[in-house]
Formats: sequence, structure tokens, C-alpha cells
Amino acid sequence: MGWAGVAAAQLENITNREAVSALKTALEKGSRAAVEQLGRENGFYGDARVKIPLPESLRRADRTLRRFGMASHADELVLTMNRAAEAAVPEAKQLFVDSVKKMTVQDAKGILTGGETAGTEYFRRTTSEQLRKRFLPIVQKSTEKVGLAQTYNQYAQQAAAFGLVKQEHANLDAYVTQKALDGLYFMVVEEEKKIRKDPVGAASSIIKKVFGALL
Repeated sequence: MGWAGVAAAQLENITNREAVSALKTALEKGSRAAVEQLGRENGFYGDARVKIPLPESLRRADRTLRRFGMASHADELVLTMNRAAEAAVPEAKQLFVDSVKKMTVQDAKGILTGGETAGTEYFRRTTSEQLRKRFLPIVQKSTEKVGLAQTYNQYAQQAAAFGLVKQEHANLDAYVTQKALDGLYFMVVEEEKKIRKDPVGAASSIIKKVFGALL
């Protein structure tokens, strides 16, 4: 019997209500921690795991900028991109809560037996498009103040038409928004793994009971 089969058998001794309650508590706890960690100054910029770099095509130009004494422009753009992500991430808090509230018993059982990142994948399925729509205008507001960002968009879109720049990198705001989402889900995964690995360390007794049965 595989891990999922063993986990499902162990869950037979736990009521549906307990399983759903534990999962909702765990996901709310983990997602809140992820948002709080990233949605502050240096949440992205100060963490190498999620720090947003220049787009690949601009990284090549970065060497030229520095050679001609324009390093400060490139550095300003990197800082601006990360500050934009930090400003956008708090928008995720309520969407995560709403997603958890809409979770069905079937969703909960599947997540509990679906592996160590199943909860995060549920969030990705149910929140990513809404988050993208909420993040984008916040990112745009931040990057519009930086001249190099506007110049990049102008030239990158032309270059993309000739296949010189990847389409997903043709607009800086869309690029930063995607990187902000990637960083957020990465952090939610880290929180989910922690709770699954050490349910006793989680404050809620219902988390300990349900996740403890899966160890």
C-alpha cells in the first residue's frame, strides 16, 4: 500500500469535520505566515530564495549599463521590482481566507492525502488568476516611477515580436507579477511542509491530531 493509501486508512479514524477543520486551520496559519513574511520591507529583496532578478534579456544589458557607469539605474530597477512585489503580496491574505472557506470535504481529504505540497497546489488553482489581477495594478504603480522600466517595456515588446525576448518577459509589470506569485507560493509551500513535518509544533490541537495521524 502506498503512502496515500496508508494515509487514507489512518484518516478513517478521524471524522470529516475534524479533517476539514484541521486542514483549514493549517492552511490559514501557513498562508498568513507566508504573506506576513513577504509583505514587508525586504520580504522579497532581502531573501535570496525569492528575490526578483532582472529579466533574462535585461540581465545581458545590465553588464553594458554597468560598463558605462549606469549601475545605479539597474540597481534601482531591481529594488523597485522587489518593493512592488512586497506591496502587492498583502492582497493575497483575504483571497486565501476566502479560498479556505470554500473548501469542500472532498477537497480537504484530497489535500490531506495528496502529498506535502497539495495544500499549496489547491491555493494555486483557486487563487492565482485573482491574485494576478490584484497584483498587476499595484506593480504598475510602483514601476511607472522608474524611467528604465518604461524604456524596457518599449524595447522588449518590439524585441519579442522578433523572437529576441521571451514573450513572458516582454512586459516588466507582468514579469514582476508572475515572480511575486511564484515567491508567494514558494513560501506557502515552505510553511505547509513545516506544519506537516512538525504538527506538534503547530499551536492548534486539531492540527496535531489530524496531521499527527499522517506521520
